[in-house]
Amino acid sequence: MKIRTGFGYDVHQLKEGLDFWLGGIKVPHTHGALGHSDADVLIHVICDALLGAANLRDIGFHFPDTDPKYKGVDSKILLREVMRLLREQNYQVSNIDSTICLQEPKINPHIPAMKTCLSEVMGIPEEDISIKATTTEKLGFVGKKEGVAAYASVLIFRS
Repeated sequence: MKIRTGFGYDVHQLKEGLDFWLGGIKVPHTHGALGHSDADVLIHVICDALLGAANLRDIGFHFPDTDPKYKGVDSKILLREVMRLLREQNYQVSNIDSTICLQEPKINPHIPAMKTCLSEVMGIPEEDISIKATTTEKLGFVGKKEGVAAYASVLIFRS
């Protein structure tokens, strides 16, 4: 059995008046993440971690922000494509562990819906997806409510 790990990191600026997409769901908030796509930072780090684990480069390589076809794209579409690429290489996801760094809004109430959404998009059980949330105790760009950051670690395998 071939086992591989991957790691993802992403950050997006927060801007007033934008929709805030996180983990495939729209989170009610006055600010949303700014990006070429829908700027779903959690899906982006999961994509990067999965692609890295399979040695398939990164999200920017597959879905460049210079390509107009990805302008405003739903990140769930990108995640489905990443899963297709992994399955093409005969990889399966063992588990995902992720952390969202955000001062506000509180994310914990939204985690079950995020897990359900990601599970459906990826075709893996919810119990294989861990989502945690933390603040930065008002330090840095996250603490000043200027941005959101996320990290993900994944384990994939090929029999």
